[in-house]
Amino acid sequence: MRWVVVPAHADQEPPPDLEKVCSWLAENSLPLSSLKRSGIAEDVHYRLAYKLDGKLAAKDTYKRRRRCFNAAMAYAIQKRYLDENPLAGLERPATAASGPIDPRVLMNAVQGREFLTAVSYVGSVHRNRGRRLVAFFGCILYAAMRPAEVVALRLNDCHLPEKGWGVLTLRETRPVSGKTWTDSGQRHDKRGLKMRDPEADRPVPIPPILVAMLRAHVKEFGTAADGRVFQNERGGLVGTSSYWRVWEEARPLAFPPHKVASPLAGKPYDGRATCITDWLRSGLPVAEVARRAGTSPEVIDRHYAGCLDNSEEEDNKKIEKTMGWE
Repeated sequence: MRWVVVPAHADQEPPPDLEKVCSWLAENSLPLSSLKRSGIAEDVHYRLAYKLDGKLAAKDTYKRRRRCFNAAMAYAIQKRYLDENPLAGLERPATAASGPIDPRVLMNAVQGREFLTAVSYVGSVHRNRGRRLVAFFGCILYAAMRPAEVVALRLNDCHLPEKGWGVLTLRETRPVSGKTWTDSGQRHDKRGLKMRDPEADRPVPIPPILVAMLRAHVKEFGTAADGRVFQNERGGLVGTSSYWRVWEEARPLAFPPHKVASPLAGKPYDGRATCITDWLRSGLPVAEVARRAGTSPEVIDRHYAGCLDNSEEEDNKKIEKTMGWE
């Protein structure tokens, strides 16, 4: 089925085993112009928000589908197949916004250190699967980097002094799209930063503990041929499945059984959530947290408000000090 929608196959005859499939699709697919009819557009929007079993899709699933559809419509408008996006103005309040981060996924400082230590024990001594990713996960846990940003990090963009804080200047991401869908023909596409202009960068100050991790990593493993800090055993890009496996194998080594069975640090993105929450609890302004994390203040407020409930007493003391009531 995937063969049919690959752009490179547009002028080719389908393989014999796909002829019936292609014929069926041609007979049962609506033309793009049908989206101009409000009923069709509303039906498409409904299908974006629901699963095949009729149940409401997850909020992130809906948003991802909507982004992909909007990108397709932007291309159709560019080619003048359509005058406007037929779904513009259609909203689903039930799926348009997601709630706060579940506090149970967040690691405390001790758990974070123990987890990174556990990562170093994953894999055999000869393959170094875990040790190659200690600093990788450190970038997520201490700099709130997205995994695709860590994959693309280059040594030339790292300021790693012998003492004190350093700075990582993020310039690109390497998300996984699959060879069929990328311009380069590689599994990892090369893109600019999320929510930024293609040429924009994002400097992120990093604490001494992460500086030391990165210096030790480069000393032990060097860099890839193109200057990337992290590489797999063959010098290529670190794959999503590779770092996910190491993350999952490290959890039972780092946490007691009842914590392994809990949502604690269930996925790599939970390390980013931990870092963002730590920044907020330290008193960093929301706007600065958003800048360092590469997102918007609105997203920070929406997702992390529920993780800061325990700071009310501390906040009251800050107000008393400012007002001279101490």
